[in-house]
This record gives sequence, structure tokens and C-alpha cells, in this order.
Amino acid sequence: MWNELSVNTADSLKSNDSSSRQPMPAIIESVEPNSIGYELGFESGDKLISINGIKPRDLIDYRYLIGEEELKIEVMDPEGKIYKIEFEKDPDEGLGLVFTEALFDGLKQCNNHCPFCFIDQQPAGKRKSLYLKDDDYRLSFLYGSYLTLTNLTEEDWQRIESQRLSPLFVSVHATEPNLRAKLLKNPRAGLLQEQLKWFAKRNLQIHAQVVVCPGLNDGIALEQTLRDLAQYAKGDWPVVLSTAVVPVGLTRFRPKADGLIPVDFECSRKVIERVEAMQKEFQVHLGTRFAWLADEWYLIGKKTLPKRDAYEDLPQQENGVGSIRAFLEAMNIATKNLPKSIKPDRHCSWVVGGLVEHALTPICNRINQVQGVTLDLHGLKSPYWGQEQVVTGLLTGKDLLCGLQGVVLGDELLLPSVMLKEDQAVFLDDMTVKELQNALQVPITIVDGADEIVSAAMGHLAKII
Repeated sequence: MWNELSVNTADSLKSNDSSSRQPMPAIIESVEPNSIGYELGFESGDKLISINGIKPRDLIDYRYLIGEEELKIEVMDPEGKIYKIEFEKDPDEGLGLVFTEALFDGLKQCNNHCPFCFIDQQPAGKRKSLYLKDDDYRLSFLYGSYLTLTNLTEEDWQRIESQRLSPLFVSVHATEPNLRAKLLKNPRAGLLQEQLKWFAKRNLQIHAQVVVCPGLNDGIALEQTLRDLAQYAKGDWPVVLSTAVVPVGLTRFRPKADGLIPVDFECSRKVIERVEAMQKEFQVHLGTRFAWLADEWYLIGKKTLPKRDAYEDLPQQENGVGSIRAFLEAMNIATKNLPKSIKPDRHCSWVVGGLVEHALTPICNRINQVQGVTLDLHGLKSPYWGQEQVVTGLLTGKDLLCGLQGVVLGDELLLPSVMLKEDQAVFLDDMTVKELQNALQVPITIVDGADEIVSAAMGHLAKII
């Protein structure tokens, strides 16, 4: 078990730190085989208390602290005993520890009141994690989640600078101070221009996001926002690396007096025309298109997606910018060497959001050219959210049940993993995949990516329920 130097009781774990956000011991979820942690005897369920006398606040602190050659680690086992371990290692060696949470001192939540916030557009009574308003700069650095910079303390700014937490992903929405304060319903939101100067002075970088709300920050306001951000995209070390332009998403659960209107065909066409014209200017003056439209604009406006090279290095793919084009590219590769026929015959159904059905139909048709294969593509709407055109990731169990009840689904139903909670077979409405399978009376396979979709259609992927 432990290479034990000393054992104390759990009662000795006390801190003199007066901070209101004291870190809790970090719970170890798993230990990589043959890692340093494995050799030292770390096990799932152990709690990391401190490294060289410092309690890590999060994964960022942890990664900094284990960079030392000589380590003194304090850890608590599941029975509450505390062990102190001293050892040496190479500076670039990790410990192989995986934790249950990325933040050990709690989540910094949002202090804005954006009427278009998706968290506030959900029904009550679902799992608690769906209602957490993440506005934490550490998750932005670690995972690319967006923050607004409105809730940062002086200590937070100092830490961003000292630990070089860059790039961060920032929801801008508008650069004009009064408009941004109006959109976020927070007077601190008007400080964005000063904050951009702060990043510039320290050679720190961000990726920006603009959620377009028709009638509020589109048109001239959108153009001004992109031009303001582009001023920080110049030189050998640009502050703003890219900007994603995303359409607002509205559900039937939102407050009716929010003054918001959905993006429609005409609006999407106008936004596409404006942004594409600006991309040409940016390409000339900055050497990059700099601002990109989320795929949804083209799907709503019924326009062909830009070609792959138009997205350059896909800086905002996780934000839906070029994700469908990248997926189509992956599907082209996955279907390049399809067999002429298969035996026995296969009949499957593949479910996607109605918004992307048209874009994926040619790929589905290509797979169906294989003799013995029948792959039916079902693009569904979302009665749950009250949306006729919805992306795949927002489809709920009830949407699938409503859209597929009574439909001949064949031997198997293929569900993209993006519909489900990470590492759990649960939809956004808390229905489980098992419950859906029982209701539809068809085997369900969860597919993750192009290769798995093609393998499942050919009958080469085991069922996952």
C-alpha cells in the first residue's frame, strides 16, 4: 500500500486560510497503470490534501505543483487516515492521477442575467448539474468553456497573469459598453474594452464569441463588435485569436417578456452576407478570416457550408464553427473504401437533429449503395424545447420517443453520443437510453464519430446500451 513516512488522524487536517473559497481534498477517481502514482500505492477514493504544503485549488494548481523534482504529498485514504509521502521524480513526469472534479474549491458561477442564457431556458426539476451557471476562468482555460470576465476578483486577475492562463474563451456579444451591459444585464460587462487592453499589455490571448440576438446586437452593432475585436488581432502576438458568431437559441421555457426573437431564414442570410464580406477584409489586413459563422447560420439560411479550408485550423470547432464540415470530411474518409456488399443484410436507423438532416443525407445515400445495407436517416424536431429545427445535441429522450414511435427502425437504432451526458446514458430530459430502448422496442447503439457510424451500419460495432 503506502510507502508510509507518518500517519496522522483526519482531525489534524485543519487550515488557517481565511479565504471564503478554501479547497477541499481532491478525490482520486483512478490511477494510470505503471505510473508514479500507481507505484506509490495511490488508489481510487484516496483524497489528495496538499503538495509541498500547498493545497491545490484545482487541476491547474495541481499541474504546477507536481512540476517540482522533490515532492512531499499529503493524502487521506477512504478510512480517514492521513499519509505523508516524500519522493523525487523528473520535472516533466506526471503522477498518473485522475480526479473526480477539475475544481477543488468550488465553481465560480455567473453573476449575469442574460435573457438568452440557455440555463434559464430549461424546465425545472431535472438533475442539478443542468442548472449550474459556469462562468469560471479555470474551466475556460482547461476545457474551452466560455466566460464573461464579469465575476473576476483582483486575485483572479493576478492569477491569470502569474500562471499565464491563456488562451481563455470569452463571451463578448458586443463591444459597445452600454449594449454589452444591457445584453448581460450587468454594469460590469461594460468594462470589456479595458479588459482587452489588460490582456494586450500582458501578451495574454483569448478566443471570442458573439451570440447574435436579432434586433439587439446584429446589423451595425455586430459589424462594430467584429471590427473592435479585429483591432486586437494584429501583429505577431494577437490578443484575440478568433471570433465565433453564433445564433441565439431560444426554447419554449424562456420568459415570454424577454424581448428576444429567434433567428430565421432572412436574418441568417443577412448575417452570412455581412460576416462573409468582413472575412474578405480581415483576410487582406490580418492574414486570416478571423471571424467565423457557426454552421447553424448556413443550415437555417439553407446555404451550402463553406469548404473545409475556409475554416483554416478550426479554432472554434467545439463552438459549432466548422464542426459539421469537419464531420462530413471524416465521413468521407470513413466511407472511402466501403465494401460492395455485406451479408447478412442490415437495416438500421440513424437519428440526428432536423437542422442537419439535409447536410448528412448525401453521406447516408453513399452508405446505402452497399448491397445489403439499409440506413434510414431520421432528422427530428424537438417538441421538448419547442424548436422545429434543432441540432443533434439538443434532442431529448422525449423528442426521440415522439418522433420515432411507430416508425419501422430496422435491426438497430444508432444514437450519436452528443445527445447524452458525458459517460452516462442519460438525455437532457433525464430519460435514460434503457428507458427509450424499452419504449421503442429496438436495440440501441451509441455511436461516437464517423468511423463508429459506418461500422455500426455495416454490423461491425457491438451494441451499447
